[in-house]
Amino acid sequence: MLIPHPLLGLRDVQEFVYLGDASLMDRPDWQAEHAAEAFHDYTYLRDNPAGEHRELWFHEQGDRSWLVVTRDTRTHEILKAELARPRREGERA
Repeated sequence: MLIPHPLLGLRDVQEFVYLGDASLMDRPDWQAEHAAEAFHDYTYLRDNPAGEHRELWFHEQGDRSWLVVTRDTRTHEILKAELARPRREGERA
């Protein structure tokens, strides 16, 4: 499988580490009123979609960037890949 890295072009999947559902970037507020319940859901409740799914990938063997990859879980077709966060001006790859 090839991942279309937004800065480096097509890269082999073996350069990356899969880190799970991209929604995990949205951690609950630990100071919220129902933080325990929110963290329980965040930690243990996961969707297992058949179809389009946003995933977090780390480019370990490359520029060490984090990507959000939208992939069809039925066919493994990659629909979109974007940086998990934009690079800051002057930030090194």
